Amino acid sequence: MEHVKCECGHSIPHGTVLCESCGRTIAKSKDEILEKLLDMRYDGSARRSQTYKKSLIDKIWNFFSSVKVGVGIIVLLLIASAIGTIFPQEMYIPPSVIPQEFYKDRYGFLGQMYYELGFHNLYSSWWYFLLIASLGISLVIASLDRFIPLYRALKKQGITRHESFMRRQRLFSETRVEENLDEQMDLIISNLKRKRYHVREENGNFLAEKNRFSRWGPYVNHVGLIIFLIGGMLRFVPGMYVDEILWIRDDETSVIPGTNGKYYLSSDKFIMETYQKDQEDEVFSNTLSRVGDGNVVKNFQTNVTLYERKGEIVHGAKPELKKVKSEQIRVNYPLKHDSYALYQTSYKLNELNKFIFSLIDKKTEESFGQITVDLLDPKKEYDLGNGYKVEIVTYLPNFYFNSEGVPDTKNRVPDNPAFVFNMISPEKPKGEISFVAIQETFEPDGDNQLKMKFEGAETKNLSALTVRKDQTLWFLGFGGAIFMIGVIQGMYWNHRRIWIKRNGDRILIAGHTNKNWYGFQTEINRILKEISIQELSDQSNKKSNNS
Repeated sequence: MEHVKCECGHSIPHGTVLCESCGRTIAKSKDEILEKLLDMRYDGSARRSQTYKKSLIDKIWNFFSSVKVGVGIIVLLLIASAIGTIFPQEMYIPPSVIPQEFYKDRYGFLGQMYYELGFHNLYSSWWYFLLIASLGISLVIASLDRFIPLYRALKKQGITRHESFMRRQRLFSETRVEENLDEQMDLIISNLKRKRYHVREENGNFLAEKNRFSRWGPYVNHVGLIIFLIGGMLRFVPGMYVDEILWIRDDETSVIPGTNGKYYLSSDKFIMETYQKDQEDEVFSNTLSRVGDGNVVKNFQTNVTLYERKGEIVHGAKPELKKVKSEQIRVNYPLKHDSYALYQTSYKLNELNKFIFSLIDKKTEESFGQITVDLLDPKKEYDLGNGYKVEIVTYLPNFYFNSEGVPDTKNRVPDNPAFVFNMISPEKPKGEISFVAIQETFEPDGDNQLKMKFEGAETKNLSALTVRKDQTLWFLGFGGAIFMIGVIQGMYWNHRRIWIKRNGDRILIAGHTNKNWYGFQTEINRILKEISIQELSDQSNKKSNNS
C-alpha cells in the first residue's frame, strides 16, 4: 500500500495515525482532528494486523495476533491440564495392568472417555502438543505485530513536534516568558540531565527521554515464554527427553529404554532390608510393634552392572557388551552416566519365573519325565524321549476371562500363568489337549489318559528402575530466567518522555509515560517549580471538545 505524505514532508506508512516526525494527526474526519488526547499506543504506528486483511496469510496473521486468541489458548491449556489431574496419568498406574481396562474398570464410563480422549497420557498427546505449538505461534505473531511498529516509531520519533501534538498529550503546560527565555530553557535541560534524562536538541526544541528499555519488557517476557515452550515441545523429540520404567529381574540383562540400544543393565541382586525390633531402641521397637508384623522396609536397592554396546546393532545377534561400571542403586541415590539417571522406584518380591511339571499317567501315577517352563520365554516343544512329548499350544501369562467369556491375558507379566498343553504319547500320537492354570485343569476332549502334574515353581525378585534423561532443562531454565528479566524490566522502570517546544515567547512542555503518571508528573513538576515554569497538568479528566 502507498505511503501518505505529511505536511512536514515525512512519508508515513499506510494506516499510521500520527506522523513519526512532527506528530501531526493523520485524520480522515473532523472528529479525529478534534479528539482531545492522542492515542499514543505504539506512538500511532500501524500494526500489520490492522492494515492488511485480504489474503489468507493476512487472516492467519490477524487471528494469531489477537490477544483474545492467545488468552483463549492459555485457558484451554489450563482446563486440559486440570482435567489431566482428575484421574492418575498412565505413568502412575500399576505397570501390570492394561491402561484401557484399568480406566474403564476403575472409573467406569468417565474413565473410558478419559482414556479415549488421551487425558491418560496428557502431556504426550498430539492435541496437547498442538495447543502448545499454537500458543507459541500466537506469542511470536502477537509480539512481532506490536514490536516492529513500536520499535520503528521510537527509533524515528522526532524532536520538533507540531503544536497540536503537544497540546493533545495527557500532561501539558504552556508558559509565557517575558525575559531570559534562553536561561529558563537551559535550567530545565540541566535539571532533566541531572535526573538522568537523555536530551536531544533540534532547532531550539528538545526531547528528554529515559528508561526506553522498559518498553521492551513485555516482549522479553514473550521471548522467555517462547523459549520455555520450545523446551517443552523438545520433549517430543527422540533423544531429548526420556522418562521410562525398566523392570529388571535378578541375573537378567536388559537394554535400557530410551538409549537406542546403546546401554544395557544387568541386575546382580536385589536387596531389601527391614527394621528388626530387637535391633532398635525401645521407643522405635514399640512403634514397630504397633505397625503389626514389624516388616517395615528400611532400605531396598538393586546392585547393577552397566554395559555399553560395542559396534552396530545386528538384529538377531547377541550384542557385544563392554562393562562400564558397577553400582548400587538406592532410593535418592541414582546411577548416573552420560546424561542418563536410573532411580530405584519400586520392587516386586518373588515373581513367578519358572514352573516345573511332570507328565504322568492319571491311573497309575507313572511319571514319564519332567519339563521346566520358563514363564518369560517358554519353548514350544519339550521332548521327554520314548515317544513322549509335550507341546505348548497356547500360553497366557496373566490369565483371565475377557468380556466375551474367552480365555485371554491381561499382559505379559506372569502373575497368573495358564497353558494349553498337547500331551503326545505312543498310544496317542495326535496328542491330548489339556488346559492347565493355577489350581485349575480342563480337558475339552473328555477324560485324558495323561495329565500335567504341577511339581513346583521358581521365583525371582523384580526391581523397578526409572530411567530419566532431560536435555530440555537448559531451555526451560533459560526461558524462565529471560521471562523474569522481562518482568523486572517492565515492572520497576517506566518509559518517560518530555517534549519542550519554543513558540515565540512561550514554552510548551508535554509529557508522556507508559505507566505511573502520578510519579512522572510529580518528578517533572518539582523541576518546573524551581524555575517558576507552569507545572504540567493532567488533561485526562477534561472533557473532550468534540461537541
